[in-house]
Amino acid sequence: MTARNKLRIGFIPLVDAAALIVAVDRGFAAEKRLEVELVREVSWSNVRDKLNIGMFDAAHLLAPVAIASSLGFGHVKVPIIAPFNLGLNGNAITVTNALQKALQDKAEGDLADPKVSARALAAIVAERKRRGEPPLNFGMTFPFSTHNYQLRFWMASARIDPDEDVQMIVLPPPFMVESIKSGHVDAFCVGAPWNSVAVDLGIAHILHFVSEILQRAAEKVLAVRAPWAKDNPDALYALVYAHAKAAAFIEDERNRDEVCSILSAPDRLNVAPEIIRRTLDGRLKVSPDGKYRESDRYLMIGRRGAARPDRAQASWLYAQMVRWGQAPLSKELLLSARETFRPDIYDEVLGGGDLPPEGEPKDGVGAFDGPEFDALDLEKHLAPWKLHRR
Repeated sequence: MTARNKLRIGFIPLVDAAALIVAVDRGFAAEKRLEVELVREVSWSNVRDKLNIGMFDAAHLLAPVAIASSLGFGHVKVPIIAPFNLGLNGNAITVTNALQKALQDKAEGDLADPKVSARALAAIVAERKRRGEPPLNFGMTFPFSTHNYQLRFWMASARIDPDEDVQMIVLPPPFMVESIKSGHVDAFCVGAPWNSVAVDLGIAHILHFVSEILQRAAEKVLAVRAPWAKDNPDALYALVYAHAKAAAFIEDERNRDEVCSILSAPDRLNVAPEIIRRTLDGRLKVSPDGKYRESDRYLMIGRRGAARPDRAQASWLYAQMVRWGQAPLSKELLLSARETFRPDIYDEVLGGGDLPPEGEPKDGVGAFDGPEFDALDLEKHLAPWKLHRR
């Protein structure tokens, strides 16, 4: 271990910070001689900025932010690497009770089908335009976020222009519920537990798990600055090992009560353990009347190869940046985006690749709509899209 084994790590109160929180609070990091101070933050810009300037040694970070920082988009250029994936999926699209009813009235088919719901939303958008009404407001957590891209991907499947037909509003995750309660937004896309909190308050419905839109979507990563990783290899490897042990602990259902108790602490997520339990079990209450929906894909922390960084995911996220005008398309930038994800470090620490099992989407993503995804040929993938900002 290097001389410096006291680390400050920032996180946002979300269930997909579970491996980080459990690694520290259950003692897995201490077993590797790491003394970690976890710092709870409110916004992703705070986490990014404090990581970039060295106030944090590591961070629970949006996967696209790690890529954008490395490429120099949206802020100063700071090379970031992600040697461990904290979660696949875990987001949901939640709508007000009023919008849920409007969607049901317009739906031609099962509203649980994202193609049906997107077409219903398109009909509502068109009707509001005809009436001269203001556009619907959709909350998402950050411009360089999976939430932004997932909302856009879903809307664009029905030719809804997310920059012209609706308002996309950036909100920190803990503020989402209050924003829907106060009428500032009509819907939002955010990670657990905030969708469930809104449903429990009786003010919203969960319309879609994002795993219904993308079967595998890299959500949050354990992020460190590339120079820090080079200077502190022992601490980095110890962090990866401790996180892997924590992920395995979380995925063991026998430990769920203990995990939920750890995560529910006031200085961690500060929500009821039963809400966290629903997330980890993939069984969520989706409407105030008590209807539940289940998915074994809702949030994957360690199972099905979820913890190993997948460069196909980095390609998909960079492709969304290109599609929506946040980045130019180039082979050099694609390569740099892919190099942000470091499965080689994961494999070196844990003794070999933890690859997705049979039955997972062959392209690494499994989108519900659109042309075939080729992680190494984004020009081919992006060309057929009718709606983009390239």
